[in-house]
Amino acid sequence: MPCKSFAFLLFWSLTGVGMNMAEGDTLISVDYEIFGKVQGVFFRKYTQAEGKKLGLVGWVQNTDQGTVQGQLQGPVSKVRLMQEWLETKGSPKSHIDRANFRNEKVILKLDYSDFQIVK
Repeated sequence: MPCKSFAFLLFWSLTGVGMNMAEGDTLISVDYEIFGKVQGVFFRKYTQAEGKKLGLVGWVQNTDQGTVQGQLQGPVSKVRLMQEWLETKGSPKSHIDRANFRNEKVILKLDYSDFQIVK
């Protein structure tokens, strides 16, 4: 029986069942790609700054296709705020047409120690 109890507790802690925001938040990872006028407008710099402000880790880079892509990791509530920022705000001179998010998954620990701009 201890194994079943442990499995339940692990599921409980990973999914955040029974937890409110004050008690904790599940860690997730999500990949993103942003389309529109997002290169040459300091989008990566603002993305890095917003990610750090929210306490997220990950990376951001320009693509050869004129988009910006990257990965976010952190508590669900903070990642959701960053996703909204990426979809609606961005840098002051950017124009966002759309944001794609994929590969969202629960993680046990962060893969990065900070938020990097990848050249």
